[in-house]
Amino acid sequence: MARTTPVKNAWRAIVWLTALTVGLTVLIGAGSMFGSASWAPKLALDLEGGTQIVLAPQLESGQTVTGEQLTQAVSIIRDRVDASGVAEAEVTTQGASNVVVSIPGIPDEETLKRIQSSAKLEFRPVLYTDVAPTATATETPDPTDTATADGETATPTPEPTLATTPTAVPTDASDLNWITEALFDDFTNFDCASLDNFSVAPAAEPLITCDSDGLYKYILGPVEVEGSTITDASSGLVTSSQGVSTGQWGVFPTFNAEGTADVAEMTTRLFGFDETDPRNRFGIVLDGQVISAPTTQGIITGGNPQISGSFTQESAEILADQLKFGALPIGFEVQSSENISATLGSNQLNSGLIAGLIGLLLVVIYSLFQYRLLGLVTVASLIVAGVLTYLVIAYLSWRHGYRLSLAGVAGLIVAIGFTADSFIVYFERIRDELRDGRSLTGAVEAGWKRALRTIFAAKAVNLLSAVVLFVLAVGNVRGFALTLGITTVIDVLVVVLFTHPVLQLLATTRFFSSGHRLSGLDPNALGAIYRGRAQFRTPVASKNKTGASREAARRQTIAERKAAELTGTSSDASSDGKDS
Repeated sequence: MARTTPVKNAWRAIVWLTALTVGLTVLIGAGSMFGSASWAPKLALDLEGGTQIVLAPQLESGQTVTGEQLTQAVSIIRDRVDASGVAEAEVTTQGASNVVVSIPGIPDEETLKRIQSSAKLEFRPVLYTDVAPTATATETPDPTDTATADGETATPTPEPTLATTPTAVPTDASDLNWITEALFDDFTNFDCASLDNFSVAPAAEPLITCDSDGLYKYILGPVEVEGSTITDASSGLVTSSQGVSTGQWGVFPTFNAEGTADVAEMTTRLFGFDETDPRNRFGIVLDGQVISAPTTQGIITGGNPQISGSFTQESAEILADQLKFGALPIGFEVQSSENISATLGSNQLNSGLIAGLIGLLLVVIYSLFQYRLLGLVTVASLIVAGVLTYLVIAYLSWRHGYRLSLAGVAGLIVAIGFTADSFIVYFERIRDELRDGRSLTGAVEAGWKRALRTIFAAKAVNLLSAVVLFVLAVGNVRGFALTLGITTVIDVLVVVLFTHPVLQLLATTRFFSSGHRLSGLDPNALGAIYRGRAQFRTPVASKNKTGASREAARRQTIAERKAAELTGTSSDASSDGKDS
């Protein structure tokens, strides 16, 4: 006997669900065997503990930190932490100036670099440059290294000699009158090895510094373009003017209107110097170090230069992220870094899990009491939803750095009730169809069509709430929103790919189709009266006080009751007329 279409559809849906579950299981299993995956999700700061980093501002003499700067710094650092894939981190302020970053577990080196680096980017004109005394001949970089801006090639020039003695007040940032005898003496004696301990000069004064490799020393003029004018940044391979990849990695910032105007003004002046003059070059300074010092071979007006040099893919991506999320308004240095214990610990986690088990047990008891053996479908559906949720959380923990916090556990517990709601809606729709006189097979299909609209509407509201919370909230609240959103999607999948198919299959069994009193789908108990050939009819208003009629009356809606009353009134009126 060939299977009917509903049965075929049911088995097809179950196969899809099985394939999804097995696929996730195999993926995580392979990751645990050959990679860094784990069957147990990573825990967040409140359950596992982690690392606490205190950042103190680097201030110039007489400078203070404003509340606005501190708020901006917290926002930028939080974005950096999130961009590195670390979930459930906490970024707060300490006192009037410090920023405290708490990260679950032990952060890797790249995450620490993202947090600790101030990414304070400045563009300063080059006044003078020389090879650092500590650089050997084999360390000297290839003079053909290039940096480009708006597609123009910029090649470092030969080292010039100082030819001008300052005699007047500087008129612009490229004026050699910035170089006093005392400043040049400091430059001569400056050791690039001490650069890490060197305090960055104020923006309106010249700067003595080195490149990131410590091979060249520079005297740079005052800041002409601030890194805070960068609105976006990306990384990628640098291409030549012919569109051929050079194999070098670069960073491509985009400036706002103010930054575009400042870059255009600076390059307009620098382009007027001969290419052999160091003043034709400008230094791109990141955290006090020159990361590139290209010559100016054209006026940059597009606001889309590129930064290139000795970048690797990893370092280029890190710098792009730092610039993309904004340069910090002030520089920070690590004041302290220490391990911290879990703020809640395993006792609270165990309490949360026990609460979840109690809630699950109550749902099971209610389902079995209300729906008899039909409640076992609810139990099975909850188990399938739990397995899928666990696999998804484990996958996100492995591939995207997600960490499960107590708030996330709360989201999973709340989801038990939301998930059970879907089954209850569906079961009640089936019962309504049985009261209307349908067979069980027809009731399952008709009830599904009615229930699906209600389920989708309810889950859409839940998902929208989760998305809004995730986008607008920070910290643990985002963990709650994420688990709520995940369980909402999984709830729909389970109802569509498991609960409905299972009921389609059960409807073909004798136990359920015959309306056994323990099945939870007994038409007589639901208020429908048997009239032969597996057909039922809904009882009209009757004075027969049987258990079935009382059950039917109790479950009638307000509209149904009013209709029954009108029908009874009309019948009574007709009878009175005939009697008269």
